[in-house]
Amino acid sequence: MSLVTVSHLSKKFRSHNAVDDLSFSVEEGDVYGFLGQNGAGKSTTIRMLLTLVRPTSGHIDIFGLNLNKERKKILSQIGAVIEKPDLYKYLSAYENLSLFARMSGFINSKKELNAQLEMVGLAGRETDLVKTFSQGMKQRLGIAVALIHNPRLIILDEPTNGLDPQGIADMRNLILHLSRHLHKTVIVSSHLLNEIEQISNRMLIIDEGKKIVEGTVESLTDPARTLVEVTVDNPIAATSRIESSSWFCYLIKTENNHLIFQLPKHLIPELNRSLVQLEINVLSLQAKNSLEAQFLSLTRSKQNVAAFTD
Repeated sequence: MSLVTVSHLSKKFRSHNAVDDLSFSVEEGDVYGFLGQNGAGKSTTIRMLLTLVRPTSGHIDIFGLNLNKERKKILSQIGAVIEKPDLYKYLSAYENLSLFARMSGFINSKKELNAQLEMVGLAGRETDLVKTFSQGMKQRLGIAVALIHNPRLIILDEPTNGLDPQGIADMRNLILHLSRHLHKTVIVSSHLLNEIEQISNRMLIIDEGKKIVEGTVESLTDPARTLVEVTVDNPIAATSRIESSSWFCYLIKTENNHLIFQLPKHLIPELNRSLVQLEINVLSLQAKNSLEAQFLSLTRSKQNVAAFTD
């Protein structure tokens, strides 16, 4: 069952298309990785899912309901942490959680609130002031706040930003716990492929506001969908010749002097021969087998490679 369905979603800020005709779906029970460079449109999309930003066009259905028409009912079943959680630093972890629970209309016992704090790894720190917490502890407390009303869907925007390696590992384990033991559907946005690859069962990669690829980790590394990056000396002429050939259906992106194809691995030798027959000067041809290589190839336009391998 699709818990979230996004159809032809766009958001334009003056002349800038932050999100451009984006469509995807999140199934119930997914840990759905939402991947892209910084500035790719992830946060804008998430803010539209939470009605913090109004779309320029497109439709969003959540829990089978139209977000425009059923905003209050939908949001009551969503928990979210957007960037750094908004907490009261001069209150303790317990006091923060109790306060947010009351603000949400819930009356929880001390035992229930402490159990929530234990679940996110803050046992023993319940009475400590938030100002003494590390960024990772604040993130975990933010998730405890987001869970206070037992939501069906949890949305986390860059939850590992600013965390040290141990904090990243703790966040990863917490997300897996939410999915496997609490049976929550989780959307996690990030620019860190290796983290998303370890926790998600499905993922979406976007670049410049557009969907590049969506699917399972297994399908994205399937030999039948191998990415092939071809470097040519004249990409305009090469693209024109490919358009009139049977290989055009495999061409998914043109970036500078690189043509990126997605096709079954066994067709690579035939592709190479055909490009030569089309009088295209091939300077190099590389198959991208790993998911990381695919990610870098598809989102290479603006960001240094190091940003994706930290």
